[in-house]
Amino acid sequence: MNATEQVAYESRVRMRYAVIAFSAALLIVGGQLISLSGTHTDVDELTLDLITINRRFPLDLISAIVNASGLFALMAMLIWTHLISRARNLAIRSWIRWLATFGVVVITVGTIPDAIMIAIKAHDFVSTGNQSYPQAEALTSGLFFAIASLLADLGALVLAAAVIWISLNALRVGLVTRPLGYLGVVAGALVLFPIGAFAQFLQGLWLVGMSVTFAGRWPNGTPPAWTEGIAVPWQPPGQPRTQQTSVRGGGGAQTRRARRGDVAAAVKETPAAAPTPLASGDEAPGARRRANTPKRKRKHRG
Repeated sequence: MNATEQVAYESRVRMRYAVIAFSAALLIVGGQLISLSGTHTDVDELTLDLITINRRFPLDLISAIVNASGLFALMAMLIWTHLISRARNLAIRSWIRWLATFGVVVITVGTIPDAIMIAIKAHDFVSTGNQSYPQAEALTSGLFFAIASLLADLGALVLAAAVIWISLNALRVGLVTRPLGYLGVVAGALVLFPIGAFAQFLQGLWLVGMSVTFAGRWPNGTPPAWTEGIAVPWQPPGQPRTQQTSVRGGGGAQTRRARRGDVAAAVKETPAAAPTPLASGDEAPGARRRANTPKRKRKHRG
């Protein structure tokens, strides 16, 4: 697919992915808001946690499902961003998009069954036994909860790497602005190291920015890489964007070879300068006339 066909394809589907990115923002932030609603305990103690979880069971399960839906929308957006970035630079590894898929699937497998199982255990704790700490410890310990926690952490690690990597690649080929690209890096780091509710809201802000970019409504105008169909890297601050530093399908050595080829072709096509005709009576520089050449004196022997 050449640059013109790439631009035409993206023009047809970019609004669809703008909606997907915006939906991901709404679902991820909405899941966090649902999680923050309802009854909460101010004391981090296992028995009180189980009692609170039993009261919050519908909310926690709905929050997990809504958040998982947002992650799948995020996955679709990341995969498409990776594909259009790689269309502008074939040096980008094709397997990066599978990191997003793996991370989202593993997180979902680790969180939704865990939310269901912990709700069941919380109900057993409240309805049977003496509601003591040993009973709570026995109900919440086991191989299932250890595996679920491990899967959630592994998925978060892989998804964080995918978000950071894909954001940087989109920034390098010029599909997103510098602030949005760096915001994506921070949003990816917050997948692995969430800071309370702030993480989801910042991730939602980044996804809204991606949605606006996909829709071609960025305040400072659409980045040139969208209309050119090739990589248009951002120049350092204060330097005008006058020359393309990359070509579609690669850069670096290919770009340097292309420039050397252009210079060599220009030198070949430059006609050699014709010699200036001499005026009558003029002679070429450095030519010696016979009349002016001193004659060798002959030695006469007597």
